[in-house]
Amino acid sequence: MTIIGARDILAWPGGDNSSDTVLSGLHFNLTTLENWNYTLYSNGTLSNGTKCYLTFEPYAPASIFPNGTFVNATQCWHPVYPIGARAGTGLGFAVAFGLGLVLTLVALNKHGKLHLPSEKRFHPIGRRWQWYWAIFTCATALISLFTNIDVDRYYLPEIPIVLTSFFWYLMQIGAIACTWEAVRHWGSWMERQFIDPNPFRLRQEGRRYWVELLIPLFAYLFMWLNFFIVVPRSWGKIEHQRYPEQIITDAEPTATDNRFKSAPFFLFATWLITVFSLWHSIRHYCPRNRGIINRTVGLFKFTPTCFMLIIPLAFIVPLFQAMAAWNFAWSPLNVKGKPEAIYPGGYAPALLVIIIQGIHGLTSPNEDRELIRQRRERGQILDAELGIQRKPAWWRRVNEAAAGPNETMRDRIMRNVREIGGGGPTARNLYESIHTRAAESGEPRSPNAPNSSDDVEMVSIPSPNHVVGVTGPIAPGDFATARQTATRYAGMTPSAASRQAELMMDGPRGTVPPPPPYTDRPGAGETGRNDSVASSTSPSINSPQVQVRSMLDV
Repeated sequence: MTIIGARDILAWPGGDNSSDTVLSGLHFNLTTLENWNYTLYSNGTLSNGTKCYLTFEPYAPASIFPNGTFVNATQCWHPVYPIGARAGTGLGFAVAFGLGLVLTLVALNKHGKLHLPSEKRFHPIGRRWQWYWAIFTCATALISLFTNIDVDRYYLPEIPIVLTSFFWYLMQIGAIACTWEAVRHWGSWMERQFIDPNPFRLRQEGRRYWVELLIPLFAYLFMWLNFFIVVPRSWGKIEHQRYPEQIITDAEPTATDNRFKSAPFFLFATWLITVFSLWHSIRHYCPRNRGIINRTVGLFKFTPTCFMLIIPLAFIVPLFQAMAAWNFAWSPLNVKGKPEAIYPGGYAPALLVIIIQGIHGLTSPNEDRELIRQRRERGQILDAELGIQRKPAWWRRVNEAAAGPNETMRDRIMRNVREIGGGGPTARNLYESIHTRAAESGEPRSPNAPNSSDDVEMVSIPSPNHVVGVTGPIAPGDFATARQTATRYAGMTPSAASRQAELMMDGPRGTVPPPPPYTDRPGAGETGRNDSVASSTSPSINSPQVQVRSMLDV
């Protein structure tokens, strides 16, 4: 990429007369140009301090009106050049950050789900903050890299260099915040595993409690200080890189002022707090070692592998930010900045942090599922110590199927009866239960008693007067129904059959009155089932008719 060098004022080219000049083969009114204070510069621009136009083909204006308006003119802040090394490298990094964004979203979907009830001590959003910051880092990096394309293509620098620098600083904050949240949440996860067997193992007080409560406040305090020192400022002078003198007087002093130089120290303070949080979690929630050497070895032993990678990478973030504040040639704020310094130091650490975190999120299990697994293992150990042998999961599904949401008591009993099954012993128990209930009711034995030879064919209906599931005496026409009822109850245990008979009634035995008598005689043409109903209700028909004396008797 070739950016304009020194800018010199040129004399107006001669035209047909003293009030005419020629620019790119086109004639312009020199009087109008001078009236509106336009000046011709050696970098191929025409400017009056407020407006700037290109004077070379194919961007040269066609003509100018007396009011100073150009026809078909192209401003100096226009993408003219092709993509250079800075923009091409930025596109490659943008693709990588897009891949990191996909990994982050998948990890957030995996680790953000709840499989256990949320606890007041461990809020669900606590495990998601590291992924939120990772998404923020990817978003700001993508905006910075895409706007970085026009830094190469613009003829004169303008808003693209401001946008790419602005979002680059936000990306730096996001990378540090993502690392901090990853370490902080790992400590919270270690605490959750530590107290899961015994919630009262650690008290919500003391030095440990107050340290874990206050260090997040200090971490975010330093990050916000970095933000307020860098971002709220006038960025206009960063655009003033249109010729060397302007770079020396405006752009470089602004990009290396005291605010930019002091901002990296606040990110470094956040990084130190992150390291302290890691040490604090290992000290309280991991096995302790005695001696300085053993403690140092234990610090590296219990530190997760991903933290061994992202914490040093996070240290490069404030380091390069400080180098850019002291050396303008390496700064992303420099239009002519060196890509070999800007991308390895400015974008690569944040990208690697996102990629490593995304891969770690895909390979590590969901915390709730991991906690369920640990609880299951502890339960198996306790059962083994107590000598308890648990049935496998399929046993419960086959033999102890859970009741459905709409299952009634009758359905539950029938399900239990089906599980128990039936056979010869069950039939004999039911046979004895029928006669026991008949004896308790005080009814006379039928000639077709169990000891009678007439009972051979009626095994399932030993007593015509009392059958399980049929209330009251059985009429001569209802023996078919009674046979079906006894056959249905033949596969039940005595207790289940008794309970089923109660459920078939309108209420418990002895508490519900019989149904009201029938007062209408069946018609002459009614046969079949009506005959049995009529025969079973004959006592009600022969009873005296009720006389209604007043409305109170109704």
